[in-house]
Amino acid sequence: MVTAIVHIKADVSRIPEVAQAIAGLAGVSEVYSITGEFDLMAMVRVARYEEIAEVVPGRLNKIEGVLATDTHIAFRTYSRHDLEAAFSIGLPDAD
Repeated sequence: MVTAIVHIKADVSRIPEVAQAIAGLAGVSEVYSITGEFDLMAMVRVARYEEIAEVVPGRLNKIEGVLATDTHIAFRTYSRHDLEAAFSIGLPDAD
């Protein structure tokens, strides 16, 4: 699984519609509205690296209202579960 984090600048008058259109694309697992330089962030998860080109410049960038994107490829995923397992010393959880 290849994960890309895509920061998106959108037409501010169309952010909800742009977010919904992006969320409907195959390969996009989540879309968030965010603060800062960009308006939206999309998580793209595909089987092969080459598929990122199909999703981001091939479809996402062509959505009306998308003004610019900045794409970052994840090398490794660390989930809360993985981190807890890595630092566990075998003691029972204190509830």
